[in-house]
Amino acid sequence: MSEHRRKPPQPQGGGRAAARRGQSGSSSGRRAAPRGATGSPSGSYGPEDEERPYGSRAEARRAAQRSGGGRRRAAEPGRGGRRAAPAGPVVVGRGRAAPSGKKRMIDYPRGDRDGWRRWMPSWKLVSGLCIGFFGSLVAAAGIAYAMVGIPDVAKIAKAQNNVYYWADGTQMAATGGDRNRQSVDLSQIPKEMRNAIISQENKTFYSDSGIDPKGIARAVFNMAKGGDTQGGSTITQQYVKNAMLNDQSQTISRKVKEIFVSMKVGTEVPKDEILEGYLNSAYYGRGAYGIQAAARAYFNVDAVDLNAGQCAFLSAMLKGATYYDPAGATSIDPAATQEANSKRANAQMQDTLDKMVEYGHLSQEDRARFTELPKVENPQSNSQLGGQTGYLVRLAKASVVRSGVATEQKLEKGGYSIYTTFDKKKVKDLETAVQKVYKKNIDPEKRPKTDTHVQFGGASVNPETGAIEAIYGGEDATKHFTNNADVTGAQVGSTFKPYVLAAAMKWGVRDPELGETQAQDERTVVSPKSLYSGKNNLKIKNYDGSVWQNEKGEQWRQENDGKQDVGEAPDYKIDLREAMRESVNSAFVQLGMDVGLDKVKEAAVDAGLLEDSLAGSSYPSFSLGVSDPSAIRMAGAYATFADSGKQREPFSVTKVSNKGGTVYTHKVETKQAFTAKVADNVTDVLKTVVEDGTGSNAQLAGREVAGKTGTTDGNQSAWFVGYTPQLATAISMFRYPDDETIKNRSFLEMYGTGGEKKIHGASFPSIIWQDYMEDALKGTKAEKFPKPEPIGEVINDTPPPSPTPSPSQTEEETSPSPTPSPSETETSPSPSPSNTCGVFEFNCEDGDNSGNENAGNENGGSEGSPSPSTSPSETGEEDDSRGNQNGGGGFISGQNG
Repeated sequence: MSEHRRKPPQPQGGGRAAARRGQSGSSSGRRAAPRGATGSPSGSYGPEDEERPYGSRAEARRAAQRSGGGRRRAAEPGRGGRRAAPAGPVVVGRGRAAPSGKKRMIDYPRGDRDGWRRWMPSWKLVSGLCIGFFGSLVAAAGIAYAMVGIPDVAKIAKAQNNVYYWADGTQMAATGGDRNRQSVDLSQIPKEMRNAIISQENKTFYSDSGIDPKGIARAVFNMAKGGDTQGGSTITQQYVKNAMLNDQSQTISRKVKEIFVSMKVGTEVPKDEILEGYLNSAYYGRGAYGIQAAARAYFNVDAVDLNAGQCAFLSAMLKGATYYDPAGATSIDPAATQEANSKRANAQMQDTLDKMVEYGHLSQEDRARFTELPKVENPQSNSQLGGQTGYLVRLAKASVVRSGVATEQKLEKGGYSIYTTFDKKKVKDLETAVQKVYKKNIDPEKRPKTDTHVQFGGASVNPETGAIEAIYGGEDATKHFTNNADVTGAQVGSTFKPYVLAAAMKWGVRDPELGETQAQDERTVVSPKSLYSGKNNLKIKNYDGSVWQNEKGEQWRQENDGKQDVGEAPDYKIDLREAMRESVNSAFVQLGMDVGLDKVKEAAVDAGLLEDSLAGSSYPSFSLGVSDPSAIRMAGAYATFADSGKQREPFSVTKVSNKGGTVYTHKVETKQAFTAKVADNVTDVLKTVVEDGTGSNAQLAGREVAGKTGTTDGNQSAWFVGYTPQLATAISMFRYPDDETIKNRSFLEMYGTGGEKKIHGASFPSIIWQDYMEDALKGTKAEKFPKPEPIGEVINDTPPPSPTPSPSQTEEETSPSPTPSPSETETSPSPSPSNTCGVFEFNCEDGDNSGNENAGNENGGSEGSPSPSTSPSETGEEDDSRGNQNGGGGFISGQNG
């Protein structure tokens, strides 16, 4: 039946006319197709029997194009030509036609669809592609698994040196090649150590496949964001990572390789062997690789003798010794203090012990024995890095880690060339100057009560670049671990006063007649000729003239050194240049209040001090140097004044390279912290200190020098910081026990140290500074400081009228007077019979200039003018406010709350 109903095939390439004829049939008025061509017995084209060759004109056109007809019209019967032979049969369905021909392997774009459906792949195509893709992955994974080998952990014992170079390019030290590592059998590793690691790091170690899919995904995601790839790895993965010494790149390809190696190791290597290899290859800090080296480094015992608490402690070190070693690592990160690290280590240790109990590895009874950190040995430096070299290497290494070039562990693996800023001659000159003073004056055997634990620190910074050219870190890096040039905790005393002056010249003092908000904006820049009171026992006021009080309603009276008034009676006015020359505390404490202690703090940070080294600025004594920045930072901040206000970060590494080439180059960045007018005026005032003031011991023949002395309350530290146009240097002196077994260590007084009645910045520190700078600058041209331009207005040049007591002056009379505790009065000098004006005796007149047993001596000490009869080392100098390192100025006892 169907054979007789089939239409004859339309000629290929017939174009639009052919399509119209096929659609219109006989009703079009044109010649109909031969009767026999329709396959219909009756030869009629009824509506129900009509079979259209194409669904639309567009389909007809596409069909014609596929058949090669293009847009040409085929010859029609009866129109003067032969009918074109069809190129091939056309399979016709109801309403749609598809071209015949060779079938494509991938039908895309789809030939039997039009519009957007033409571009939608079929489910067969999609499923086929997915099967092919995953099949390829499986095949690739199989090939990768077969190609990777099991690493040999013993190879990590071999490492390259890190070579450190002096500024002139000559080799300073080579370290890192001798790995502190000794493998021990699993039987020599306590089960408590094994269980501590498993409990904390990978509780499913003995049952898992060796990889952590979630951890891997997290690491890949972090790499994609440019972050750290650590976190979530199994013990097997950590073991593999330690063994892959030759490839420590943080790339996805390396991570993928690590995954396949971990899978193979997890499948083919016994778990006990993996655990043994991991514990023998892990880095525990202090240069110790493996559990045996770590046991010796921290506890000086063999690994087999470790107890459960020590094992839990060492497992914490694997988190990163920088932040868990109780010895601290402030050279790498100021937050890694001894106190903070000890707290973190103990918390991690206790958490590990708790997990050991939870997973059945430790009894509750045994766990209860370890509630505090075990006693830890002091870090031991490489014997090859004795003297100052160890401090230099440690400082440069910390700089590389902070720059992000390499982690501490990667540096331990070696292979880096590190080019430093250290000048070999200057380092030697600074060490010689310190040792000369020490050998001549400090005698612990002769004066054990005053000359023990005496330490010095020092640093030199180039003002033009910020390069650290020399440091003095201590007696010997193998004996005294802390780098005294980098961090000490010793307060800087009156060497902080230049920042107060700079703030007054940069922002100015506030107008006492304006409200607080308006006064912040409308200020008067201060001239060095401005007058301030140099009176001893000065009652400190707020900028608006009201008497300063703390939260308890207690007032502040500021003493000068020796309880001496400075200036001419009756008002004792003194200009700021003279106040700096003689280091008058009362004048600078009041100046700081007028400017605003927040602005003083901002000036110090602008100059180059780190904000976290500064004490709180809520007490008047902040202006007297209760903060404890390092010698490096103090030298760098004074270098800002030396170069007319241009501030540059101190740095110790110029370039780092490895086998792949240069990986780091330091770029000097300069910012204008102060205008040249401000900085040059500060320098001009500080020149007065050296020319004819407390810093006269620091004079250099034929050179201009600017600087400032500093001594803290209780005579617990003394400083001299000074500079020429070419070099800024800071020298500190203090007494602090080296023995870390002493609990609650603190700075010791230096009364009588070196045979001196009292140690001032004008004594040993300035002598060391002068001796060193003479040699360090030998052969260089003597340069002059820029001549300062006039700046600011003269403040307080009109003497105030004499106060007349009135009924309104009851503020002082009615305030309660706290009674000092015994500890507060024992540290202060006893008053003379005429001393009737106490710090809390609010009805006492300001005109009473007698000494005061509680008058700011312990809060904000003083540095007074030198007496003509005193020796250079006994010139009056500041006993500045003692406050703790947490900020604030002390009240009476000098302890900050």
